[in-house]
Amino acid sequence: MTAQEHPELLQRWNATLRAARSGHEGPDPAPFGRNLLSRWAEPQRRYHTVDHLRAVLDRIDELTDMGGEGGELELVRLAAWFHDAVYRPDRSENEERSALLAEKALTEAGLTEHEVREVARLVRLTISHDPPQGDLNGETLCDADLAILATGPAAYGAYVAAVREEYAFVPEDAFREGRAAVLRHLLGLPRLFRTPYGAAVWEEKARANLERELKELRS
Repeated sequence: MTAQEHPELLQRWNATLRAARSGHEGPDPAPFGRNLLSRWAEPQRRYHTVDHLRAVLDRIDELTDMGGEGGELELVRLAAWFHDAVYRPDRSENEERSALLAEKALTEAGLTEHEVREVARLVRLTISHDPPQGDLNGETLCDADLAILATGPAAYGAYVAAVREEYAFVPEDAFREGRAAVLRHLLGLPRLFRTPYGAAVWEEKARANLERELKELRS
């Protein structure tokens, strides 16, 4: 897929970057957006695709519409665009490399030092999905990124299958062990979702899905 196949996403990117610049002059947003969309469409991706990007952006909007407590929403949206912009399933430094890409691209795009630093910080938060208490930006991004965990059986099953496809090069036993570790980390968090809406609407369903998947991995 190319950027031309996702004109609505490119429009969303353009609007977000312009809003984040708060009227300051800067280069045309479109080339940056097209580069990002080409990254999200790389062939090694099965779950971390343009569809995942769109879903995270939609969940940020949902959290905002359902009483989000504020924060710098345009920076959160920019962080969503960058959080998996660099993705190789055989590497462990994807989030760090994505944050470095954000720092470079957004500096060139005309954002302030504070704005660039905040977007990169948010991208790095998606390593642990454990924002500090009161971090409204981090809570919104992490909740939106984890919202897939609270979907129904069909969508959750498709998510699990897509993750397995991304790691097709990993032997079954090793994949089960690694995936189980990820699930145990998530289940060990005091709360998966930190926003009031996420905690009320998504928490219980997500934990049930994770527990079920972990049980299946053990069987």
